[in-house]
Amino acid sequence: MFTRTSNTKNKHPRVFTYINIRLIRLCFLLRRDIFNHRNINLLSFFNHSFIINIYSDDCQSALKYLKDTEMNLNNVLIITGDFNIRDNNWDPLYLHHSIHADTLREIADSFTLELSMSVNQAPICYTDNSQDSNLVLYLVFSISM
Repeated sequence: MFTRTSNTKNKHPRVFTYINIRLIRLCFLLRRDIFNHRNINLLSFFNHSFIINIYSDDCQSALKYLKDTEMNLNNVLIITGDFNIRDNNWDPLYLHHSIHADTLREIADSFTLELSMSVNQAPICYTDNSQDSNLVLYLVFSISM
């Protein structure tokens, strides 16, 4: 498990990245020297390839950080996480478009990554309230094959 350490009482990390023990030979490292944000885990592995795991809060602070930060990263293979963005591009039951989805797409495009859609496009977050609709908030952007 990779996560940042808490630097104050109110600034606990919000993102954890779990790597299967079978992949330990790839030598994963948490790279706070490149991205230093409590809602972003940047992991490098093997031959300097990268995985970015994001938790996007209600202010979209992680996306704003990535958009505003000069990035010279090659070999980003995956951006994944809980983006907390409802959008009709990945949630067919949601009828609206979010401007935050555009920001997320810009960031993914800057790394030449594409949204990976599941075959059945089923919601991942299920609400307890029958009045609310289920949600698609967890996304994966990866290199295109």
